[in-house]
Amino acid sequence: MSAGPAAGGAVADGAVADGQLAAAVPAGPAPAAGAVPRVLAREFLDRPATEVAPELLGCVLEHATPEGLVAVVLTEVEAYAGEADPASHAYRGKTRRNAVMFGPPGHAYVYFTYGMHFCVNVVCGPAGVATAVLLRAGRVIEGEELAAARRHVPRIRDLARGPARLCQALAIDRALDGADLCDPASSLRLRPPDSRSLGPNGAPLGPVSAGPRVGITVATDIPWRFWLTGDPSVSVYRPGKLRGRP
Repeated sequence: MSAGPAAGGAVADGAVADGQLAAAVPAGPAPAAGAVPRVLAREFLDRPATEVAPELLGCVLEHATPEGLVAVVLTEVEAYAGEADPASHAYRGKTRRNAVMFGPPGHAYVYFTYGMHFCVNVVCGPAGVATAVLLRAGRVIEGEELAAARRHVPRIRDLARGPARLCQALAIDRALDGADLCDPASSLRLRPPDSRSLGPNGAPLGPVSAGPRVGITVATDIPWRFWLTGDPSVSVYRPGKLRGRP
């Protein structure tokens, strides 16, 4: 997969309408085996990351590999505002590493950090703006055994609890940088909520909380981290001294 911006394409059939709240989309049935995946429309993501981020909660990120498919309901995200945000990878402009952020919305920006972890982000806004949403945590709803084999943790809630853990559970690495999340034919896809997006015991999704972003040393007071209140898969807040995120 090229690290440069992927070309934009037509919105896939069955995608969520422009501007529609992802979390407000009525939960449909889980996709049938062999069915064409229903994905988010590119227009839904063609807005500021700060608007998109809370509306991604409850949406489904899935990755199909030769080993099988793993899917998670997104429970925690963070917004980054590109060149206007000192905590963003794009703050100092376009580089070879962050080039995907400057491309069209709906693509994955995957970066490698601390010599051992990958993190995945959803590019938002029009091409050239470079805003993105970091996917911080999710609740595994399909492929639990495969995710557990990749993660080697005793508790289900920890399978994708944190951005690096999420990427490990879904086998996301730099080869997926630039992947089109709005293409039903892509192996890495972003889907609107379905019946699997409900909370524990079938309860509706809870309220959304907001607070400071994790592990940054600048713009630390901006409440652009969003999470499903009380969901056990949400990561623990730690204001560590880390480098900026996308």
